[in-house]
Amino acid sequence: MTDVPLHRHYRHYSELPYSLRALYTAVLVMLSLGYLFALIYLFHTYAGRDGDPTGMSYQDLVIAYTGSGEASRLESALRGPMSTMLPADELASLIAWVQNGAERPVYEMTIRPVLDERCMTCHDGSNPHLVNLNGYDNLMKVTAQDTGTDIFTLVRVSHIHLFGLSFIFFILGSIFSHAYVRPIWFKCTVVVMPFIALMADVSSWYFTKLYHPFAWVVMAAGATMGLSFAFMWTVSMYQMWVSPKPAKVAERERIDSHGVG
Repeated sequence: MTDVPLHRHYRHYSELPYSLRALYTAVLVMLSLGYLFALIYLFHTYAGRDGDPTGMSYQDLVIAYTGSGEASRLESALRGPMSTMLPADELASLIAWVQNGAERPVYEMTIRPVLDERCMTCHDGSNPHLVNLNGYDNLMKVTAQDTGTDIFTLVRVSHIHLFGLSFIFFILGSIFSHAYVRPIWFKCTVVVMPFIALMADVSSWYFTKLYHPFAWVVMAAGATMGLSFAFMWTVSMYQMWVSPKPAKVAERERIDSHGVG
């Protein structure tokens, strides 16, 4: 497998100008930071929905996409990702208000001041990507039974993920294409795998609403994308700046130099 000749268009990192390698390095560093913050955001969004804020579990994903089936969206959020945003006594009063029927007089007297102080900075309705908690009528929309992420939200997030992650893995795969990795089929698999995982991930959001075990596919697809990103990033940086020139590349250079001479 290692005797496969180098493609005439293939150029190893060692054959690229330093300016291009510097550009690739800067892009890889920025992509790694972006991916890290994306992971932190995902953890903050999904962890704790099952009542355990210490990690993100299969049940967290099921609740996120299909709902708890019992508690309202507001209560699920207060017990999950928003549990650390309010003092315990205020959190308990909000949950008790929802469970007792979410009456308007109680809202005006005790609930609204808490929301104005703790929540309106982000949930005042100015950000279309966040739930609007400004006013009793808007609040009542999230006190109904939690049925998980609605289809329109999934569609909106789907196109963002499909476009955004496709560009990210296209850039990363283009840089990784200069790496010397054998066998060739393995290198091609690494390049294509995150795109397959991306399709499986996004489609499983919808399937999870119909059949809960698809949440495992969401987790597996996310892990596959992460491992692919880490592998291509590490190999690219290592071969770009640390590892010696591959023997095949050095042999081709010797042949080319003798041919020119």
